[in-house]
Amino acid sequence: MNRIKQLFQTKKDILSIYYTAGYPNLGDTIQIAEALEKSGADMLEIGFPYSDPVADGPVIQASSKQSLDQGMTLKLLFEQLKDLRKNVTIPVLLMGYVNPVLQFGVENFCKACAEVGVDGCIVPDLPMVEYEEFYQTCFEEHNLSNVFLITPQTAEERIHKIDSLTNGFIYLLSSSATTGKNLEVGDTTESYFGRIKAMNLKNPTMIGFGISDKQTFDKACAYANGAIIGTAFVKAIADGNLEESVNGFMKNFKK
Repeated sequence: MNRIKQLFQTKKDILSIYYTAGYPNLGDTIQIAEALEKSGADMLEIGFPYSDPVADGPVIQASSKQSLDQGMTLKLLFEQLKDLRKNVTIPVLLMGYVNPVLQFGVENFCKACAEVGVDGCIVPDLPMVEYEEFYQTCFEEHNLSNVFLITPQTAEERIHKIDSLTNGFIYLLSSSATTGKNLEVGDTTESYFGRIKAMNLKNPTMIGFGISDKQTFDKACAYANGAIIGTAFVKAIADGNLEESVNGFMKNFKK
């Protein structure tokens, strides 16, 4: 069974951490993954950088630029990940935009993910209709979960369609803003989260965008199976000793 499915069957209040591959230094990708698992992360999302992001806020944009400037590519990332499963046992997803995947080749991408032990992908700008028509079979043949995103404006019909195509979890954006905005759970947001929860979707949900500390993490977990932290973690590792930075950040979430 896919590691993502196993995780959601055995744990609540799942903490997933996003970070940019090749940041802050080009060779840090695996070290960060290992440190995150040791310090209590339940799932990892490794971002492969792209020069023209559409959903990333300034912090993740800057980390992507630095990574690209240092020479990060999808080819290099897969080379770095070849030893991923020596010490990392938790689910790992790759997150990025569709252009680099198309340039790499979707079949090559899925095959490479399977070879290094990646469990799923989040490609926000991959149209659902194209995934279903052209790529779903390839993803499934390589046991990869493809994660779709839902926003407060997503129509109910589309949400049900996403639920039918999903074999991992559904990513609930807390707002339609870019990454890095603080989570504000007002009446509108509560209504949105509550509406999704009341739909009784067959797949678990994770809330992302604006989750930065234990307080916002706990708020999100009241409405979903867990939450995703990106910007706050990328900030935390920007300088200083990596292991110390990771441990210091993760201590905030220890029960």
